Amino acid sequence: MSSTRSQGLLLVNLGSPDDPTVPAVRRYLDQFLMDERVIDIHPLLRNLLVRGIILNTRPKKTAAAYRKVWSEEGSPLIVTSKKLTEEVRALWQGPVALGMRYGNPSIASALDELGQAGADEVIVVPLYPHYSMSSYETAVAKVLEDLSRMADPIQVHFLQPFYDHPIYRKVIAEVTAPYLEGQWDHLLFSFHGLPVRHIEKRDVSGCYCLKTDDCCFTDHPATPMCYRAQCRRTARYLAEDLGLAADQWSVAFQSRLGNDPWLEPATEPTIERLAREGIKNLKIICPAFVADCLETVEEIDMAAREVFMKAGGKQFETIPCLNADPRWAQAIVEMAPEALQRRAAAGADGVISQ
Repeated sequence: MSSTRSQGLLLVNLGSPDDPTVPAVRRYLDQFLMDERVIDIHPLLRNLLVRGIILNTRPKKTAAAYRKVWSEEGSPLIVTSKKLTEEVRALWQGPVALGMRYGNPSIASALDELGQAGADEVIVVPLYPHYSMSSYETAVAKVLEDLSRMADPIQVHFLQPFYDHPIYRKVIAEVTAPYLEGQWDHLLFSFHGLPVRHIEKRDVSGCYCLKTDDCCFTDHPATPMCYRAQCRRTARYLAEDLGLAADQWSVAFQSRLGNDPWLEPATEPTIERLAREGIKNLKIICPAFVADCLETVEEIDMAAREVFMKAGGKQFETIPCLNADPRWAQAIVEMAPEALQRRAAAGADGVISQ
């Protein structure tokens, strides 16, 4: 190990299966869906649902979807995240590693890599603009869990969700603007969906989220952990930064799983409705993701495109995520040191305290 200690940077994203085969996808979905912050029901019921039902039916369909987006290099999420890591590494004064919440490269291996590189302090950047228990929160919890198993633990600091950070707002506006040049009819913001109960669970007051029409745009103790509010604010901020009129854009939520109430409106029915209402040239952007992945490429650019065309649409364009854009890498490097000002820790109830 190097005798020179330094400040490391750990980028964390969701992850992908090791390959687009049914066995690999089954292993990946087992790790993902058995996470108590993803399917937040009693462990026995979760085990029955996931291992008794979902893993017997879903892996084949999901593997087929992955094969549509898989390249010789691998899954789009992993390939792009590795490219982003290289862009960041060229800018950061210290070791940089990439870890995935599920699958490989693992968070544990990334922490070991940083330790071997001489880092005794690490800034962790969960690559999620918004807070949710099934994305940002579980990533932080996993880092802390893996950290506790290290023989030589590293001090870690977590960058907070950055949906409203001026640097993030600037870079996403700059990257998006060229795609809105020329003629188009409507811009749809499609965010990853969540069960309604996830929103209600993180409302510390128990009486605010989803209780009033304007709750998302009124600051409240629930706001720092309200995914819905942060998504809707992201859309409003980007629309403002791009100078869009209120009737030029709208918000929807994709990737529904199961029969429980999920955030509305759903993306595909919204796309179908827009086409039938006369929208012919639709742009769609997915700001819950910073890297293109199965959900943006297969679910939106392929499946949602087909829905739009069948409903009468003529032109459909998915605006790429930030991916490995050098401006995004620079933004990460500029935002990351702010994590030193606040440190996230695991609360006694399993919630990540901010």
